[in-house]
Amino acid sequence: MRAINKVVGKRVKIDASELDLEERLITLDRVNKVVKGGRRLRFRALVAVGDGKGHVGIGLAKATGVPEAIRKANAAGRKDLIEVPVVNTTIPHEILARFGASKVLLKPAVPGTGIVASNTIRAVLELAGIKDILSKSLGNSNQVNVVKATMLALTNLRKSREVVTEGETGFEAQEENVNETR
Repeated sequence: MRAINKVVGKRVKIDASELDLEERLITLDRVNKVVKGGRRLRFRALVAVGDGKGHVGIGLAKATGVPEAIRKANAAGRKDLIEVPVVNTTIPHEILARFGASKVLLKPAVPGTGIVASNTIRAVLELAGIKDILSKSLGNSNQVNVVKATMLALTNLRKSREVVTEGETGFEAQEENVNETR
């Protein structure tokens, strides 16, 4: 299976004002910029935003104060919402996505499995409304890249009807090839 590293197709803008969104802080880091006069201290916040019903977004922002960084990240996450196809509390198909050196593998699971994922991936999946899923984080464990790879995977998920239709046409094509060789 090849890793997806870009968004395939169009992204639809979702209006955040109509949704009841919940925010979750994934990570808060202190970052420095070295300048001639010394070090400039800032804070970087990574926040996941979602409604638990198939809409999720992430925001990454920096500011000189912690509350300001979190507020800016929340605003960025609300602008970056995507719609995730959820089928019976899980995803419609398996997907592998890569962002930077981080890879994330997401697999559908049977009801009752729960979310088998790292804390970073779990925050995004819970806010998306996914209840049963198996995941594996491969490669680099940088939290920002893992979250972006997870979002890339969720963005590229196809609806179950599209997967079934594609599967049928592939099977019919194989069947035609077998009939031609006989």
